[in-house]
Amino acid sequence: MALLEAEFVALINRHIGMIYKVCNIYCQDPEDRRDLFQEIVLQLWKGYGSFRQEAQFSTWLYRVALNTAISNFRKAVKSPHKVSLAEAGIDIPDPASLGGDDEKVKHLYKAIEQLSAIEKAMILLHLDGCTYNEIAAIAGISNNNVGVKLNRIKSKLEKILTVYANEF
Repeated sequence: MALLEAEFVALINRHIGMIYKVCNIYCQDPEDRRDLFQEIVLQLWKGYGSFRQEAQFSTWLYRVALNTAISNFRKAVKSPHKVSLAEAGIDIPDPASLGGDDEKVKHLYKAIEQLSAIEKAMILLHLDGCTYNEIAAIAGISNNNVGVKLNRIKSKLEKILTVYANEF
């Protein structure tokens, strides 16, 4: 394996949880999650040579992953040529298993599923501990807009989760 490929695989393996989170938020079906995972890694590989390291790798990875997920979500068209990543040394377990059996986490994921594609991206970044600056850089919006959007999203999630709590 060439040096660039080995470096890329190491970075992907180091940040694989971020990709799983994006896949888990945007896809309900395990096969669709695997397909999206592969598409995200493919897009990352295509762009890796031009990654200028002006931002952190994780910020760039999130931007590529979210753009790929949103694009696939909008198109709802599957690419007929998927390439297995197992040969590259990237293990692809089911991202749904990352949430565990915690009921609160399951309810949160169900609530997040009801958000728009952009709202999902914003709350995912927030829940992953990204700062407003990082979210603004990834989403391409201002810091103030990040704050406003996150407050609206949190309110929306609170309403959805209240409905879930009343059902049980």
